[in-house]
Amino acid sequence: MARKIVHQLVDDLDGTVLEVGDGETVLFSLDGTAYEIDLTHGNAEALRDALAPYIDAARRVSSRTAAARPAAGGGSGRKQKRSGQRDYGPVREWAAKNGYQLSERGRIPAQVLEAYDAAN
Repeated sequence: MARKIVHQLVDDLDGTVLEVGDGETVLFSLDGTAYEIDLTHGNAEALRDALAPYIDAARRVSSRTAAARPAAGGGSGRKQKRSGQRDYGPVREWAAKNGYQLSERGRIPAQVLEAYDAAN
């Protein structure tokens, strides 16, 4: 018997199924906690519009283009983005080489992250 596991990316706000190339994952931070949310393009635009007045009045403390740095505490050598978000590029590359099928975008299943961490 064959088993096929299908991961669907859905809009976290309204449940809309996002096909490949539809929607986006939006990263943001508030009160020192970083968040990511998968949204349709319309919902992502609405979020940005809602935050625009606050962003316009705020001071920037980090940048998406900031160089990755080793994780705090040293040791693993795994790189993270300045915002505290993990760099998933190497995980996706490792997963592809090790027989895992992942979508190009969106969340990476916990079991894949655990397998990557165990191997690295």
